[in-house]
Amino acid sequence: MTIKKQGLSWIAWLSLGLMLTWLILPLLPLALWSISHRWYFPDILPSEYSLHAWKYVFSDTAGVMTALGQTTLIALGTTALAVLIGVPAGRALGLYHFKGKALVELLILAPTIVPGIAVVLGIHVVFLKLGLANSLFGVMIVHLIPALPYMVLVMAGVFANYNPAIEAQARSLGANPLQAFWYVTLPAILPGLLVGCFFTFLVSWSQYILTLVIGGGRVATLPLLLFNFATSGRNDITGAIGILYILPGVIVLVLAARHLSGRNSAAGSLRQI
Repeated sequence: MTIKKQGLSWIAWLSLGLMLTWLILPLLPLALWSISHRWYFPDILPSEYSLHAWKYVFSDTAGVMTALGQTTLIALGTTALAVLIGVPAGRALGLYHFKGKALVELLILAPTIVPGIAVVLGIHVVFLKLGLANSLFGVMIVHLIPALPYMVLVMAGVFANYNPAIEAQARSLGANPLQAFWYVTLPAILPGLLVGCFFTFLVSWSQYILTLVIGGGRVATLPLLLFNFATSGRNDITGAIGILYILPGVIVLVLAARHLSGRNSAAGSLRQI
């Protein structure tokens, strides 16, 4: 038994090391570019270092902080809208069997299959007529197209393993529908809900084409700035913005991972009603 445990521990540490290496290595060139002043081929390291790129990023005239705020606001708004739509939709798909269910699941997956530029060009005229173009709310709505399938499918998988009888038990003990949801349903689905929110946030955070077309260039986000500086050859500023672009995803992952152990159970929550 001891040898088996040591073997599993060695494999676990090796997997963890490989994962960290895979995650950290792509960040090293960005970090070096962000503090470099001169870096020419075939030099392995920059010949001169400077904090000019970071000073520019945090300056009032660069607009990077404004873009960071708008990107965060759009991703959070898209995630909130996806929760409102995805939780009941996922519950319906996970708990109930009905005619045409396979077709509904196919339609939900369709936005992830069809190229984003084809989708956005088709609905751009509709957004113009509705007055949603060139606005933050319009960008949030269009981000639901690629982001919502992740939330719905994750929640469908969660509810497929969910027993609604515990809600009936809570109601029999005197809980109203809101209490049953807050103390029973929500703790039971919370790990899966956080996973869906995590994917939805990152999908919205990384959108470029949808933001560019629907935002009309007036809604500036980090992906737009990152692409502009990357194509203009400003590798130092691109590296600095790239670090800012990656950090929120890492923070969201760390915060979500703390709640993914599944320790909170609906059965234990019945005592709080």
